[in-house]
Amino acid sequence: MHGSWRLGDTFAYDGRIVRHGRLGAGPPMVLVHGTPWSSFNLRHLIRQLAGEYTVHYFDLLGYGQSGKEAGDVSLAAQNGLLDRLLDHWGLEEPVVVGHDFGGATVLRTHLLNRRRFSRIVLIDPVAVSPWGSPFFRHVNAHEAAFAGLPDYIHEAVVRAYVQTAAHEPLDEETLAAIIAPWTGEEGKAAFYRQIAQADSRYTDEVQPRYREISVPVLILWGREDRWIPLERGRELNAMIPGSVLRVIDGAGHLVIEENPDALVGHIRDFLGSG
Repeated sequence: MHGSWRLGDTFAYDGRIVRHGRLGAGPPMVLVHGTPWSSFNLRHLIRQLAGEYTVHYFDLLGYGQSGKEAGDVSLAAQNGLLDRLLDHWGLEEPVVVGHDFGGATVLRTHLLNRRRFSRIVLIDPVAVSPWGSPFFRHVNAHEAAFAGLPDYIHEAVVRAYVQTAAHEPLDEETLAAIIAPWTGEEGKAAFYRQIAQADSRYTDEVQPRYREISVPVLILWGREDRWIPLERGRELNAMIPGSVLRVIDGAGHLVIEENPDALVGHIRDFLGSG
């Protein structure tokens, strides 16, 4: 089943191919994944929410099924992409949902590109400094050395890294599907490239402006998140006026895989509340 996840549409951005898809009927909604994930990891949310919304989704530059050639895959590039995709899709004020780096991309697109959203949902977002694990910092300093790892060692590194995002062990089929885009010479280089280009200056740039956000915001957080602790969620909640924080028990940073039903329940309640 996982192998059937295919994004059928393409969009050219900055000379690179971005793959995207759409499912459902109803008011527009956009879902944005984070790192090292892809739209595949949002499949549970997409399928459930497509019963009420027209759900647009895509793979970020350098991720999933989008092009992985050398280039800018930083957060600065990703909000530029989302801005252009919203024009391409003809969306004016969609509901937008962002997980991890996707949350940062949503916030940057709203505040820097001045894109209007009717509601914003942030799931364990990268939004408040400091962030970035010791692994992130080590790769940042030694990208070339990591990119030269033998394939079997690289795959073991990615596998171990991905598992730490979940509170409970991931099933083998899901784990394999997450790792697959990061294999082969192009995938391996892309994996270390996106980590090396991760920089807190892209969130520092917008963090002081969170108080400007006036649209309704729902913040969802896995209580057992070891990548970005719940305390960051509480800080973000205090920074965004009127925002609502809901905590998902028994789930980590990868709550989108571990308990998507709880997320969908909170999202539906939030979107039906006004």
